[in-house]
Amino acid sequence: MSVEFLTYAALGARLNISAAAARSLARRLHLPRSLSEDGKALVSVDLAEVRHTPHPPGGHRAGEAVQLRAMIVTLQAEIVQLEARAAGNRADFEHERERADRLIAEVLQATAETTAAREATARLEGEVAALRAAVRTGSSDENHGHSARRVGHVAASLVEADRRASRG
Repeated sequence: MSVEFLTYAALGARLNISAAAARSLARRLHLPRSLSEDGKALVSVDLAEVRHTPHPPGGHRAGEAVQLRAMIVTLQAEIVQLEARAAGNRADFEHERERADRLIAEVLQATAETTAAREATARLEGEVAALRAAVRTGSSDENHGHSARRVGHVAASLVEADRRASRG
C-alpha cells in the first residue's frame, strides 16, 4: 500500500516485463509521472494495486502467427472457390433469364393469336347466326341471292383465318 517512484526500467523489472511494456502500462493506467534530476521519467505507482500478468514470451505467439497465416491461406483458397461458383451461378442465371424472356415473348404472341382467333370466331358465329335467321324468315329469290353472298363471305373469312393460322 505504499506508493513508490520508479523508472520504467525499474517498474518493468518489478513486474517482470520490458521497460517499453512498463511505459505502455503506465499510460494505460494513467499513472502520475514526473522527471527525476537526471531527466528520467519517474512513475508514481502502488504495486499492490497494479494487477498485471505478463504475456508469455514471443515464441508462443510465433506459433499462433503460423496458424493464423495457414488459416488465411485456407480462407483465401475458399474465397477463390466461392467466386468461381458464384460466376457459374451467374452464368446459369443469365441463361435462365434469356430463356424466360423468350418464353414471355412466345406467351404474348400466343395470347395475341388467341385473342384474334376468338374475335374471328365471334364474327363468324354472328354471320352464321344471321344466315340461319335469314333462311328461317323466308326463301324468296332475292333473299336467296343475299344469303348466297353471305355464305361466300363466311367461306372467304374462314379461308383467310385458316391462312393466317397456318402462317403463324
